[in-house]
Amino acid sequence: MSYDNTCKYLAENYPAEFARWLLSSDTSDIEVLKTELNLEPIRADAVTFLQISNQILHLEFQTSPKSTPPLDFRMLDYYTRLKRQYWCDIEQVLIFLQATSSEIVFNTQYVDRKTRHEYRVIRLWEEDPTPLLANPALLPLATLARTDSPQDLLEQVAAAVDMIEERDERQNISACVQVLAGLRFPKNLITQLFREEVMQESVIYQDILQKGLQQGEQRGLQKGEVAVILRLLIRRFGAIEPEIQQQIQSLSITQLDELAEALLDFSSPSDLLNYLVNISPAQPNQ
Repeated sequence: MSYDNTCKYLAENYPAEFARWLLSSDTSDIEVLKTELNLEPIRADAVTFLQISNQILHLEFQTSPKSTPPLDFRMLDYYTRLKRQYWCDIEQVLIFLQATSSEIVFNTQYVDRKTRHEYRVIRLWEEDPTPLLANPALLPLATLARTDSPQDLLEQVAAAVDMIEERDERQNISACVQVLAGLRFPKNLITQLFREEVMQESVIYQDILQKGLQQGEQRGLQKGEVAVILRLLIRRFGAIEPEIQQQIQSLSITQLDELAEALLDFSSPSDLLNYLVNISPAQPNQ
């Protein structure tokens, strides 16, 4: 999730730089769209939409080519929803961050019988680092660009970060560099070139930390609810099969709340089994 947050932070705080890189557009009249595309299977919080004149730039960053539904269909789905809502030109760019030989990263279209939809794909490990090194907002992406000497490239990025005059921007870009560099470089090399205290003072680090704390609190609350429910069930029906315990442990907090209320009406272990059969699996946190 930290990679998603980092790329989203960069695209939304430096939209003109991304438009210049991807569209060769020098306009500063850009609006970050907080568009509502949250119907399944779309997850609008994982992408960025930039409106530039009468065009929308749809950016999506991926660390893994695996996706449900598949990425090619997702791009078509985004396109049709954006077109319906804004009815303008739409440029879609799918940016893969981490090198892989998967066939998915070489696919640039969705094809299904009479339907064909094309989109752009950028594989960062094949990109020339020169234009990325020349722009402070793109320095984090430069760490993943094409090079015969990865360590030399990271040293170039570190030197470019040090040249950023404004302190807050330097801290935030440095933090983004360190997060994305983690996809390619060992931690000890990153810490040699970048001071940890600079990262900790940045807004992107604080955002990642806050989300981590929230997820930790969520897991703690879930674990506590599971323990209480299992204690109640064991008290009423005796030993609970390990498989049933595992299924209960996999439930979301909302599902656990519902189970805690429903179990008051259970009269036998079969009631519990029937209840668990009829609920859908918990969805992973996004």
